[in-house]
Amino acid sequence: MARRAAFFVLGMIAALGLASDVTPLDSYLDGLKSLRADFSQTLVDSNAQVVDRSSGTLLVLRPGKFRWEVKPQGAKPESAQLLIADGRNVWFFDRELEQVTVKPEDAALSATPAMLLSGAGNVRDNFTVTAAGARDGLQWVLVEPRSAQADFHRALLGFGEGQLIRMIIDDKLGQTATVVFESIARNGRISPEEVNFTPPAGVDVIGTPAG
Repeated sequence: MARRAAFFVLGMIAALGLASDVTPLDSYLDGLKSLRADFSQTLVDSNAQVVDRSSGTLLVLRPGKFRWEVKPQGAKPESAQLLIADGRNVWFFDRELEQVTVKPEDAALSATPAMLLSGAGNVRDNFTVTAAGARDGLQWVLVEPRSAQADFHRALLGFGEGQLIRMIIDDKLGQTATVVFESIARNGRISPEEVNFTPPAGVDVIGTPAG
């Protein structure tokens, strides 16, 4: 469950984009070149029972690159899971299983909100993006996938004081993931090495990366 939750929101997180009609989203993305933030994540099931808690870090280097590293609550550091989009491929590294899954970026991100934050792909071709009003001191934006093959039904993005503060994602299994960001650094330095990935020696690699 923790692995699925990490990969799901991992995908989600990269979830912001080029929505032309939504003022909070437009303002946030205007001039965005990079992003670095810590986050906490809570996943609840359809009965509102908590099934997973985790924390981690998010790095974005636009266009098309991001790094999402997440550690389930109480787990050892070496069990942290890693999702990296390097501009050509998306890599998911499960350290506990010693397994890497790779897909070309277009195929991996077209049905998820990950493409939004990274600036990869045409957002309006894949999502509808609308203003969702004010609540809990934040201005909200609703993102809904156009494709029935997407991994989630909808995502709510909450903005405050010019920052992305919270994301709430409803998945196809009836689960809701809430991601809260803190220690946010906008347009700081992110080295290319931080958003690149080479499978460690000895791990199983599933899939074929784009050349």
